[in-house]
Amino acid sequence: MADSLGDVLRTRVRALLSTARIGQFAGVGFVGATVDTLALFLLVEAAGLGPVVAKTIAWEIGIVVIFAINERWTFADYGTVGLRPLGRRFLRSNLVRFAGFLVTLSALAGLVYGFDVWYLAANVVGIGVGFFVNYTCESLYTWKVHRD
Repeated sequence: MADSLGDVLRTRVRALLSTARIGQFAGVGFVGATVDTLALFLLVEAAGLGPVVAKTIAWEIGIVVIFAINERWTFADYGTVGLRPLGRRFLRSNLVRFAGFLVTLSALAGLVYGFDVWYLAANVVGIGVGFFVNYTCESLYTWKVHRD
C-alpha cells in the first residue's frame, strides 16, 4: 500500500530539516554567492554588460562551483556513482536552480530598475530569497535526500 500524503510530506520535511545539511548547503551557497557576485561585478564593471545580462552569466559560473562542492561534500552520500548519473544530477541541478535564479533575477531587476538599488546589494537580497527555493528543490529533486 502506498504511503499517505501526510507520510510523504513528513518524510520530506524531516529530510529537509537536517541542520548539518542546511549548514553545509549555506556554506557552499556562500562560496557560490561570492563567486556569483564577483563575476557579476567584473562583468558589469570590466566588460560593460548590463546587470541582468551579467547576472545570467554570473549565475551559471556560480552554479558550476556550487554543484561541484555540493556533489563532493553536502550530498556526498546521495546519488548513484558514475559519469552518466553525475551528468543527470548536473542537468537536474541546473533546472532546479533555474527556479531560484528566476527569484534572484526578479529581485535584482525589480530592486535595480524599480527602486534604484545598487545592483550588488540587490543581488545579495535576491540570493538570500533564492536560497530557500534552491535548498528545498536541490535536496528533494537533485539528490533525493528523502530516499535515505
